[in-house]
Amino acid sequence: LTVSLPAALQPHQPFQIIVRYTTADGPAIWWLDPELTYGNAKPFVFTQGHSVCNRSFFPCFDTPAVKCTYSATVKAPAGIQVLMSATQSSYLEEEGVYQFYMEYPVPAYLVALVAGDLIHADIGPRSRVWAEPCLLPTAISKLSGIVERWLTAAESLYGPYIWGRYDIVFLPPSFPIVAMENPCLTFIISSILESDEFLIIDVIHEVAHSWFGNAVTNATWEEMWLSEGLATYAQRRITTETYGAAFTCLETAFRLDALHRQMKLLGEDNPVSKLQVKLEPGVNPSNLMNLFTYEKGYCFVYYLSQLCGDPRHFDSFLRAYIEKYKFTSVVAQDLLDSFLNFFPELKEQCVESKAGLEFERWLNATGPPLAEPDLSQGSSLTRPVETLFKLWTTEPLDSVAAASSVDLTKWRTFQTVLFLDRLLDGSPLPHEVIKKLSECYSSQLDSMNAEIRIRWLQIVVRNDYYPDLYKVRRFLENQMSRMYTIPLYEDLCTGTLKSFALEIFYQTQNQLHPNLRKTIQQILSQGLNPLPAIDTTAVTTDTPAMVLEDKVSEATNGAISLRDVNVSA
Repeated sequence: LTVSLPAALQPHQPFQIIVRYTTADGPAIWWLDPELTYGNAKPFVFTQGHSVCNRSFFPCFDTPAVKCTYSATVKAPAGIQVLMSATQSSYLEEEGVYQFYMEYPVPAYLVALVAGDLIHADIGPRSRVWAEPCLLPTAISKLSGIVERWLTAAESLYGPYIWGRYDIVFLPPSFPIVAMENPCLTFIISSILESDEFLIIDVIHEVAHSWFGNAVTNATWEEMWLSEGLATYAQRRITTETYGAAFTCLETAFRLDALHRQMKLLGEDNPVSKLQVKLEPGVNPSNLMNLFTYEKGYCFVYYLSQLCGDPRHFDSFLRAYIEKYKFTSVVAQDLLDSFLNFFPELKEQCVESKAGLEFERWLNATGPPLAEPDLSQGSSLTRPVETLFKLWTTEPLDSVAAASSVDLTKWRTFQTVLFLDRLLDGSPLPHEVIKKLSECYSSQLDSMNAEIRIRWLQIVVRNDYYPDLYKVRRFLENQMSRMYTIPLYEDLCTGTLKSFALEIFYQTQNQLHPNLRKTIQQILSQGLNPLPAIDTTAVTTDTPAMVLEDKVSEATNGAISLRDVNVSA
């Protein structure tokens, strides 16, 4: 859209442009029929602007380099609650009209709207939780009182929380990512409510974005690590303050394991492993989001903090950085120049040019992080995982008695998923091992949260362990979320169980959002001629005939699990 200004307009003279427009279906706006909500009562709509989708929502400068305030007027039917990422709101009940105003400048991708059958409860002096009525009691029980604790810890580290309220809205399972840091109103997928430790980490990560990403934003999508790496570092400082260093080290070990797994899949020379990624024309920046953005970025920030000698000195620097650049957008050089100016003794030592750890190399070299954090403070939690993993993977398998005595129900969630991820990396396992694993742990895992169960079910699939396949069917029949369906369908279609996957999809497709349905169709369509003939009569009924869409685009690399890529936004 090009607008020609009148010749008589003086330089710097204010002017107004009015654009009248309507939107069609676009990537930012997700419409849900009642059947795709938990309550099955009312339709639902939400927007997801990150990273360049909001241009389909409203006319905007869709770049993180440009920030502005905004106001919005939304009319909705009676009984539909409307929320936006705004500091002020009001409702005219007679007219069914909501008014919103964001008083601080934000980039376009942080403008967000949600509307549906939502009710709220206060969970702190400046926080409330919004959810469908059937989910609200669970959300309250999980978060009441502790969000304020996280906000207070963050303020003690990085200065005042500047957005006024910190509210959370839980969205239906069609929400395409885990969480999104929309200012004043974090969006988070309801599916995560059953996984307490993942809920804690994901919400604290979004709290950290209030400083790193929302207040100070990366000016270009080629440097997303400026938001994600700093937010991940801040998240771990907050969890250390509130839950202790051991828990933080355990979560970090789990994520770094996932980073190295992705490194093996992509190759060390893959350009997407750079912190400063080259964004080619026509490429959606969201395609560049991966664990390097988060974890390699975190490792660089952690390395900077270690140069200071004391993390509290680095906290002081970050407070000054936020104060200097809040409500603006920055590039990496702004951060690094500010760092060296804040610590002149480090500048004198030329730490930016230290052999093998040069700042430029951190930013532009492919491959794993140049240095990783010392996680020894988490050894009380990680050592039992390593011991149990060795018992199950050391031949000959003569330690089953010792291994089977371990009660996984007493472990933290991150310990269990770390153990299962390592078994998953080693799959396929010898048949005797997978058989004994199932005998020891399958019934324990059945009662655990979805983050744990999906990993065990992926192990079942990758090892073609037919006695537990019925659990895969049962899981997929009750899941409508991308993060709990895509990894299993990818694994089912990589091996010999594609006809089993087709049958489940045929039976469940109507409960899936059209976007998710299309993604699964793309996965199922790969190498469809011909389907391998296998005997699944022990665990399935006859596979119904099924026709996929004639034209589907190429699916993404199935080897890279979605849960390993989009941790949260």
